[in-house]
Amino acid sequence: MIERKDKMMKLPDTFLWGGATASFQYEGGYKDGGRGLSTHDFETDGSVEHPRHHTLKLADGSYGEAKSSFFNPDSFPDGAVPCLYDGKYYPSHQAVDFYHRWKEDIALMAGMGYQVFRFSISWSRIFPTGEEEQANEEGLKFYQNILEELEKYNMEPLITICHDEIPAAIADKYDGWSSRNLIDCYLKYCKVLFERFGKSCRYWLTFNEINAVRGYASCGTYKADNQTHYQAVHHMFLASALAVKMGHEMMPGSMFGAMYAFSEIYPATCRPEDIFRHMQCRRESLFFSDVMARGYYPSYTGDIFNRRGVTLKTENGDDEILRQGTLDFISFSYYRSCIVSAESEFNVIGGDKNPYLEITPWGWPIDPLGLRFAMNEIYDRYQKPLFIVENGLGAIDKVEEDGSIQDDYRIDYLKKHLREMINAICIDGVECLGYTMWGCIDLISLSTGEMKKRYGVIYVDMDDKGNGTLDRRKKKSYDWMKEVIATNGDKLWEES
Repeated sequence: MIERKDKMMKLPDTFLWGGATASFQYEGGYKDGGRGLSTHDFETDGSVEHPRHHTLKLADGSYGEAKSSFFNPDSFPDGAVPCLYDGKYYPSHQAVDFYHRWKEDIALMAGMGYQVFRFSISWSRIFPTGEEEQANEEGLKFYQNILEELEKYNMEPLITICHDEIPAAIADKYDGWSSRNLIDCYLKYCKVLFERFGKSCRYWLTFNEINAVRGYASCGTYKADNQTHYQAVHHMFLASALAVKMGHEMMPGSMFGAMYAFSEIYPATCRPEDIFRHMQCRRESLFFSDVMARGYYPSYTGDIFNRRGVTLKTENGDDEILRQGTLDFISFSYYRSCIVSAESEFNVIGGDKNPYLEITPWGWPIDPLGLRFAMNEIYDRYQKPLFIVENGLGAIDKVEEDGSIQDDYRIDYLKKHLREMINAICIDGVECLGYTMWGCIDLISLSTGEMKKRYGVIYVDMDDKGNGTLDRRKKKSYDWMKEVIATNGDKLWEES
């Protein structure tokens, strides 16, 4: 692909550069400030005995059935590593301790020139069980402090309302999002956020990677069948639409998106069967944004539900709710691409590996041009502004003897992806509000619970079991990214 940049190809001055985090991977302080238990509080770091599904191991040796009734938070010892219990490590309890280090971290972001910071609010920090009559004031005050600190540095907040976690109490009581009861709980939570933070925040995301939520941690239900999954997602669609409508009424000028895991998909060959399978897979991936951006279930819904054995239960008025609560912009994560053939197993974030691409140490293909492809595909489909809210490279970083971290591999990854982002905006005419790099400060990996899989341009001194000083240190990529932001992307074209 020929890269092109001339003096007239400039990002708009309104383009927002920043970073992104999630509360359960970053915040910590799980017992502090009146916070209740969250569904992610039961996840371990992915032990050798069960590396893929990192969920609390029960007395009978099984996994994946953890409820708060199996778990006594008072049993966790206080101390340097407050996340060890029964020999297991629970990364979200401490995470990297933003709860106690938020001033320092925000100052580091501001020092890089960030104009936007995407973070998520822990629902159980606002409503510990999800059903209290009054919100937890100490939790609200914590986030109010964050917003005031961001304002001091002229940094926009981008708030994710629900980022893959819910209060464990309502997950257990109602079987999570499989129940319509969670819609009312969610809207009560949203109303409090809009009342308290509406004057400080104009960009909101109702849900994170809604096309990838499954299981207890992100959906609050242990059932993995397709019927439960799509029924839960329908309830999330309704909750999002009602929140968007409420938000527009309470906060004039606010903008709402939802976030999708978007891996670009290519057909494995030009064999007609592969091309047709590619179309089916792309529809399965875009189904979620189609409903939320357009306000109705697409014509191909019947095909997906028939193939997956789903009969959706709806109520009168659901169609009208979806129509009235469409999104203002489309946000997404982009890390990789995949290929599919007629024989492929596929889910919304992955298929088969592309033999033409390099892969990361964790097996994720690196495809910068795929980001440009994705931006065009999404914008062509909806004609709504985009917001790239996750992108980055997970890698093992080494601290040199002089204390430096020479992460040139991360700089190379970011440079190539950001160039293609600019090509999509300036050459292809895609409207994009901004870019928030994932894990701007090292945090816990969602997929593995590891710390060594680092994404940040800021290093955190902590190992895979929560040990370390948690001190922050700038990597080489920090100063490089600072220049990129200061030049509004022009720095990217100074190097070959």
